[in-house]
Order: sequence, then C-alpha cells, then structure tokens
Amino acid sequence: MQMKERVTVTIPSDVLVAARRDVQCGVATSVSAWITEAAEAKARRETLSDVLADIADETGGPLTDEERQWARQQLTR
Repeated sequence: MQMKERVTVTIPSDVLVAARRDVQCGVATSVSAWITEAAEAKARRETLSDVLADIADETGGPLTDEERQWARQQLTR
C-alpha cells in the first residue's frame, strides 16, 4: 500500500464543484481521490514531456511523425 499524507490545498470553487459532482455521480470515490487522480495525470504528462524533449535532443531535431504518434498513444492511456 502506498503511503499517504494529509495536506491542505486551496483550489478554485469551480474545481471543487466538479470534484464533488463526480463523487456524487460515482465517478470518483472521494474528493481526495479525484484530486489525487488529477495530480497523478499531471505528473505523467510532465514526465512524458521530459521524455519527448530527450527524444528531440537525441534525434537532433523536431519529432518525427512516428514519434508524435507514439506520444499521442501514451497520452491517451
């Protein structure tokens, strides 16, 4: 089991409304779970962004169509 810690965050009211709505509809188990999922998705995107920058550095130029297709597949997982 992954260790968790309690923190206090301030978020825009409309984001909280969306989170609570998703909890009420059964899309998320709790507001905490909803926020965690959003934060994890951001972390994955930032990691992927670093990987894409590395690919561009290694290939010496802009991404190829094949590299872009791979990136799109990773983002839609």
